[in-house]
This record gives sequence, structure tokens and C-alpha cells, in this order.
Amino acid sequence: MTEEKKSLNFIENIIEKDLENGMNPNDLRFRFPPEPNGYLHIGHTKAIGISFGLGLRYNAPVNLRFDDTNPAKEEQEYVDAIKRDISWLGYQWDKECYSSDYFQQLYDWTIELIKNGKAYVDSQSSEEIAEQKGTTTEPGINSPYRNRSVKENLDLFHRMKAGEFEEGEYVVRAKIDMKDPNMLMRDPLMYRILKKEHHRTGNSWCIYPMYDWTHGESDYIEHISHSLCSLEFKPHRKLYDWFLDQVYSENSIRPKQREFARLNLSYTIMSKRKLLRLVTDGIVNGWDDPRMPTISALRRRGYTPNSIRKFVETVGVAKRENVIDVSLLEFCIREDLNKTASRVMAVLDPVKLIITNYSLEEEWLEAENNPEDTEAGYRKVPFSKELYIEREDFKEEAGRKYFRLTLGKEVRLKNAFIIKGESVVKDKNGNITEIHCTYDPKSKSGSGTEESKRNVKGTLHWVSIKHAIPAEVRIYDRLFNDEAPDGHKDKDFMDFINPDSLRIVTGYVEPSLQSSKILDQFQFQRLGYFNVDLDSKQDALVFNKTVGLRDTWAKVKPVENKQSNSNKVQGKTKVTISGIEEIKRGGKKYTNLPEDKREALKERILEAARTIDIEELVPLYGTAVKKIGTRIVVTIALGEVLKTKGLKPDQLAIDFINKGREDDNELLSSEASKLSIIYKI
Repeated sequence: MTEEKKSLNFIENIIEKDLENGMNPNDLRFRFPPEPNGYLHIGHTKAIGISFGLGLRYNAPVNLRFDDTNPAKEEQEYVDAIKRDISWLGYQWDKECYSSDYFQQLYDWTIELIKNGKAYVDSQSSEEIAEQKGTTTEPGINSPYRNRSVKENLDLFHRMKAGEFEEGEYVVRAKIDMKDPNMLMRDPLMYRILKKEHHRTGNSWCIYPMYDWTHGESDYIEHISHSLCSLEFKPHRKLYDWFLDQVYSENSIRPKQREFARLNLSYTIMSKRKLLRLVTDGIVNGWDDPRMPTISALRRRGYTPNSIRKFVETVGVAKRENVIDVSLLEFCIREDLNKTASRVMAVLDPVKLIITNYSLEEEWLEAENNPEDTEAGYRKVPFSKELYIEREDFKEEAGRKYFRLTLGKEVRLKNAFIIKGESVVKDKNGNITEIHCTYDPKSKSGSGTEESKRNVKGTLHWVSIKHAIPAEVRIYDRLFNDEAPDGHKDKDFMDFINPDSLRIVTGYVEPSLQSSKILDQFQFQRLGYFNVDLDSKQDALVFNKTVGLRDTWAKVKPVENKQSNSNKVQGKTKVTISGIEEIKRGGKKYTNLPEDKREALKERILEAARTIDIEELVPLYGTAVKKIGTRIVVTIALGEVLKTKGLKPDQLAIDFINKGREDDNELLSSEASKLSIIYKI
């Protein structure tokens, strides 16, 4: 087996085996089949990425099929939104199909099943049918109408189609086996009466096929080779194959259903019904509210197609359900915007700063747009006597570890000069209204003077008051404050709404943003990544916070122990440190320890690494270059995770290892080089 084949996921292995067994590569065809009853959300991106990703890998067509068999819930609005979202993600489908295109064929096949004694019309209510289904340990009971004559069944089915009966009076069921251990095989429904107008067929039909009858037959009609769906449909596979058996003819492509674990995300709700409740109850402002997990909401918030595709690729394809930490998604957008977003200055909680010895009217300073992109160039920012800085960037009195502005100490203003705090002005309530400073005119950034090279620990962002543009800034955070908001039997998911998920402030931005366009993305230096909202206008700018510069939700959680007494020390609850937190803590002191203590810490890091998943390490790949200790312990932990989980490094890990190997720090370079040798990077 080649190295390439070893790295394939289980679905790709299935396809490779089919090709080895003689399948023509030209017969490969995949599909993504959403129901147009809501907006696509982040959970759908995995199914989209798998199907369209396979299409790209094997140069095979991918159909976009709308499973539009329930006119009571489906609308053209959702069809348009789904198409827009898939296109935005960067995928292109081959054929745009609709299950409603096959209504006549499905009807004709149902006639044949009735004639062959494999389907019948049932007159019972849905409650009566449910009672006869049985249980997982008890067989079902045959319907009293199961042995209707073919003639009577055909007559009733024709009359159902003609609209003679009301909803709920009759259904069509497949005649399979009411004793089958798989309860889905116990004479499942094939048709029900729905007197609703369809968004495409209008009122042409008043009977509609059920999902299980429609799904596989649509795959068959479209010549789909591999029908890929999420894991909850695995019990449906037996019924999928039974229905195919009734219509399949030799020399045709027979679809193969296979299942993968769906994408579950922490701090997130995926249920369309529950998302709809958030909208209808006014918790959010529509389906594209930037706090929602819908693709349209992520787009509005500032997420990029590349970041979402990288997230799906990093998560991978699995057979078992698991929950992915939302911090991985946030890491992916940080990584992407770090490379592409222009750096600008904005102040969101301003306090006035006056440079008392500044005598010029103004001057325009040069500022780098993006240090990660050498072609991004530079821009000019105005500097003057009166500036705004962040209120939290000043303390009248501060300790030795406070590196921002305080009285008697120096800091650098980004792209500008070194200043020194001299005095403050307060209002009658004791609140600081002005900070008075002096500046060193020879300390201009980039000037090359000795004064400009002075070692000053703190650097602050700022805006010139007379040039600054006021802007509405919407500071978004996670919508839920619980990791599994719908995972509590005794509580409603709405109980976990984060009251601080949206805060709106008036900020001040540098004048270069006056010409920004809808959805343009920026890094507000030292604050996070922001983008221009759809509501923004040139004379009334509106920005959304996409994500902070670092994960502010990482925390240590108490872990319950059955032996509660052993968890209490002097009346306090003992806190158990998570593996990833142990690794983070180790990074803060790793390079400051003598060799013997460093080796002991390394053993603790290795032990902690055995308790975590690799996804927990991924956000730490982007650790700042100067945080050598953290980069070293992440490299150590990465090696242990790869070894204990039997994994190979993916491209993100390879990039991280290569960066460490090239570093000047010997400890980091040594640890990274070990991994390079082991995995032949």
C-alpha cells in the first residue's frame, strides 16, 4: 500500500476499493441533497466539503439536489440561500436537481410495487400505525388493511392523487416485514396526503413521497455512485437497499449509501427547529445574525470561505460522533485573516490623551498594512496633539508587570513616538477625562535614530481625535455560555443564552476606513479582527467583531469526583486541570527552569498530552514567535499525541514543525527536528 493510500480517509478507501474492483472512474458521481426548509449552517459544511471534495479529488461531477418533498416547510427563499452559500464556499455543482423532478417516476414505480404486492394503501391514523410498530424487543402487528386487493389499492391510490381525500385519511406503505428487527423495515410509509402548494410544482400534486422512498430512487435516477450521509441514517441503509432492489436493473449504476459522523460543535445549536426558535423569539435578528451558526451569518460576521474549508479539512472524516471545540473554528479564521487582513487602528473605549509638548498642527506617519504580506504596502495615518487611546491602557498607579501607560513611565505609540505619562485631569466623580503626556520627537518609529531604538516594553494603538471617524462597533461573542446548550435533559437550551453575546459601542477609527466596503476585513490592532457589516454606510460605518486575537474562553473547569470528600481541601473544591491547560501552563515557565526541573516538567507535559485530542493543540500552532516556551511544549505534546493516537502530521502540523525547526532557539529547534526525522518531513 502506498503512502498516499495510507493517508486516505475511510470513504476514500471505499472508493479506491471500488475502482480496484473494476469500477469505471467515469461512473463516479456524488451529490449534496439539502432540504430547502432553512438556511445551511456550519454543520452542513462537512457534508458539503466531503461530497464536493471527492468531486475535486476524483475529477467527478457533483449534483446539487434539493430534497423538496414537504411543501409545508419548504420555500424558494431557502433554495436561493443554499445555492448562494455553496457558491460562496467556492464549490460548483454539475447538475441542479430537485426531488420534485421525479414525482411522476416515483408515482409510476409505486403503481408497480402495488401491482407486485409490495405496497398497499392504509386507512389507519398515524397514531394507530405507530402503536402497531412494536418495539426493539417486540415485533409489530400487521395492519388490518395490509392484504387489500391490488385492485382496491390501485383505486385508492389514484383517488389519493386526484385529491378526493383529506390529509391523514390514507397513506401508502411498503409491504416488507412487521417482524424485522430493524423497525424502519416494518412497512414504512411511502406517501402521505398534503394539500399544500409546492414552491415548484404548485398544486399539481397533493400526495408527496416520504424521504426514504425518495432518497435512494433519486440517487438511482441521477446515476449517483456513492450516496454519502451522516451517521444517523445508518439504520436507514437496509431500507435504502430494499427500495433500490425493487427498481434496479442490471447494467445501471447502483448507488451505495455510506455514512460519516456529522459535525458537532461546542457552544452551538445545530437543530433547524431550535435555530428557528431563536429567530422567532427575537433572541437574534434573523438567520444571518452574526451570532448564528448559519453560513450566511458566518459570512456576515467576517468568516472566509478558506477558513471554513480549512476547518472542515482539519476536522477530517470520521465514523464516530464527537464534539469539536468551537475554538478550532475560531483558530482557522484567525490564521486566515492574519495573512490577509489589513492592520488598522481603532479605539473602542476612548479616553483623551494630550501631548503637551507637541507643537505641530498634524503630521502623517507611515504604517505597515500587514507584516505577513510583503505586497500589502503601507498607508499614511494622521498624528496630532490630541489622541484617543483605550481607557484600559492607562493606570494612574500600576505594578511592575503593567507595561501600558502610567505616570512617570514610557510607552510607544504604534507607528509613532515614545510618550511619557505626566498627569491626569478628572471630573467631579474622580473619573479620568484627560491624560497629559510628553513625547520624544526624536523617537519616531522607523527613523533609525538612537532614541527610536530605545527599549520600551509597551506599545499602544491610538487615533487622532480630529481625524478619527465615529463608527458603530458590534462586539459579538458566543451565543451560548454552555459547551452543550442542548445537552441537558432537565433544562431548555434557551436557559444558556449568553447575555453578553452582543455589545454595541461607539468607537473611533482611523480615516483610511472611510472608504471601506461591505464585508471588508481588518485587524483592529491589539483588539481583534473586524469586518464591515451589511448595515454600514459611508457616513455611518458599522463594524462587526469577527474574533479576538486569542481565545478568551479557555478556562479550567472543576471535575466532579465520586469520592467528593477527597476533593475538598480546607472547605474548598479541588480543581482538576485539563490536559491542554497543563500544557499551556507549562509553556509559560519552560524556558525559565534549570535543566533538572525542565525535564520533570517535560514528563508532566507528555502525561498531559496523552489525555488530549490533536484538535486541542491546533489553535496553539499560531502562538506568537516570541513565546518560545509555549511553542516548545506544544511541539513536545504534538509528538506525544501523534505517537499515542497512531496519527501522522497533517499540513498544519507540518508547517508548525518546520517553523520550529528553523527557529534560533536550540530547545525548540531540537524538539521540532526530532519530529521531522520521525515523520520524514
